[in-house]
Amino acid sequence: MDILQAIVLAIIEGLTEFLPVSSTGHMIIASSFFGIAGDDFTKLFTIVIQLGTIMSVVVLYFKRFFQSMDFYYKLFVAFLPAVFLGLLLSDFIDSLLENPITVAVSLIIGGFILLKVDDWFGDGEQTEISYLTALKIGFFQCLAMIPGVSRSGASIVGGMSQKLSRTVAAEFSFFLAIPTMLGATVKKSYDYYEAGFQLSSEQVNLLIIGNAVGFIVALIAIKFFISYLSKNGFKIFGYYRIIAGIAVLLIHFFIQELTVI
Repeated sequence: MDILQAIVLAIIEGLTEFLPVSSTGHMIIASSFFGIAGDDFTKLFTIVIQLGTIMSVVVLYFKRFFQSMDFYYKLFVAFLPAVFLGLLLSDFIDSLLENPITVAVSLIIGGFILLKVDDWFGDGEQTEISYLTALKIGFFQCLAMIPGVSRSGASIVGGMSQKLSRTVAAEFSFFLAIPTMLGATVKKSYDYYEAGFQLSSEQVNLLIIGNAVGFIVALIAIKFFISYLSKNGFKIFGYYRIIAGIAVLLIHFFIQELTVI
């Protein structure tokens, strides 16, 4: 991975992490395009730069983190399903991370769901999140273990299914990203450490640059998303996912045909 590739991947992470379009799916597509998807450092990079994006949530919602302990208890409850299923399905999840077909199909299916989600649930009136609602949102978030599903999309839809307003569901999804992504970063880093993987000074610099770029871009993306979502809903993201998924399939099969020829 060179510095330009690192910056492009970080921009993609910052733009897509909190939008319902799947950051992991987009980074798999981009890294496959660069020809570095199977590289161990690329896999580590795409996880570790999430630290920069979650810091954008801390900065934007700084005052919200000084609420009652009840706020943290509910985040913990919502986080538990990802811990359990993440550890249980770790190897299976890793096997999917290099497959653009999985991403494309997930993008398309998720796109059709987003086209209908506003009709199904509307903009709910519920603003308080119960412990049961938090747990249900946590299980919805686990759907994003399939590349292309979108962690934010799954958890926001989960919140809306419990009659939360779009804004409340989205903001809870942002907060839930912090323990989820931090946990994934710690686990993946430890796995690489256990395997004897060592970072060069150049790779450390790429991680620093990636986190910085991801942080700045995510700040902008979150502000845009909340403003747009509260007024317009999900349809534009649904159309985007369907178009992107079809494009990935067409490009993949076109390349396959060229390889055979």
